[in-house]
Amino acid sequence: MSKKISVALAQVTQRPFSDHLTGYAQEIEEILSRSPNSQMVIHPELHLFGSDMSVGELHKISQSLDSKFVVELGEIAKRFGIWLIPGSIVEPAPNNGVYNTALVFNPAGELVSFYRKIFPWRPSEPFTMGSEFSVFEIPGLGRIGLNICYDIWFPEVTRQLTWMGAEVIVNLVRTTTPDRKQELILVQASSIVNQVYILSVNAAAPIAMGESLVVDPNGDVIEQIFDDSNSIIYTIIDFDRVAQIRRDGTAGVNRMWEQFLPDDPEINL
Repeated sequence: MSKKISVALAQVTQRPFSDHLTGYAQEIEEILSRSPNSQMVIHPELHLFGSDMSVGELHKISQSLDSKFVVELGEIAKRFGIWLIPGSIVEPAPNNGVYNTALVFNPAGELVSFYRKIFPWRPSEPFTMGSEFSVFEIPGLGRIGLNICYDIWFPEVTRQLTWMGAEVIVNLVRTTTPDRKQELILVQASSIVNQVYILSVNAAAPIAMGESLVVDPNGDVIEQIFDDSNSIIYTIIDFDRVAQIRRDGTAGVNRMWEQFLPDDPEINL
């Protein structure tokens, strides 16, 4: 049986925060109208939370995981029968802090995974560091890991997610600075050294730099937006492709996950 999922990555302008998610539901509806068979929709980092990075404002608009806001996001996923990653939310943290937290809803509207950004972009981002990695399973297909923006600069994050079984990594981004050029290289390199898909979805202008892309486990860029426009990537992720690359090797040569033999000495990592 084919192990594929159709995904829509929404490189779109960040929305100002609102308690009412009617506009967001309409945005999902429009995305699906262009590709009704899409099974997963992904939005960029903090898509629903505006651009104000002051601690006071972030704390004022923060939403707990059991809030009405999060419940309504689940209802949107259920309404359209999709896997939904609505970017990340601002979540209250201890000591008057706030987390930058990615959410995942299944087609039944259930919150099946969340991830608190481990590496906020300091000193510009006032978020409290998360401490746990997150991988979730799509039954019958495979496992997907989550990271957020600056996490991609720390190879330990992608490696840990891969050790936890991730075959696909969703990288939610809101890069507003010229180093998006370097991030594109990091995304490709991370795919190569871990033999995973990476879906890196950035916000569009005027807030962010765009240039979203999808890289397959061979390190090949299979979809890319070359500017900062409002654009949607519709793509197919083939979990069998991960197994094939790991079996045959990157470029038919490198099989990193089979590097060690049973009688090799143990290396503590």
